Amino acid sequence: MDKVLKSEQEWREQLSPAEYAVLRQQATEPPWSGKYVSTKADGTYKCAACGLELFDSDTKYESGSGWPSFTDPKDRENVELIEDRSHGMVRTEVTCARCGSHLGHVFPDGPGPTGERYCMNSAALKLEEGA
Repeated sequence: MDKVLKSEQEWREQLSPAEYAVLRQQATEPPWSGKYVSTKADGTYKCAACGLELFDSDTKYESGSGWPSFTDPKDRENVELIEDRSHGMVRTEVTCARCGSHLGHVFPDGPGPTGERYCMNSAALKLEEGA
């Protein structure tokens, strides 16, 4: 996969302030505030920064966490998992494998065979309906 490399100024020009804060500065949206928390539309969720396909809508579920949650990425090669020791805890950060943007975190408390909950920020995603 070809990496997308841009300067922070280029990212600032391309992304909205909310997208930039989440994708490039590892911010987190307040719970229940994101546009995709309750979305049930069919489609593919892509990285809001570079358009890489990340999650299928059929893996999205209501976790009760306040953020869009998925059981599994569309392709595990499209996400990178990084140990995150910020905020006095140990978590696993999920980033886009193509552009390195912060998407959210994965937790070991999800349903299904993987037992994983990919807890994503809506600002990090773009839903392509019907895809």
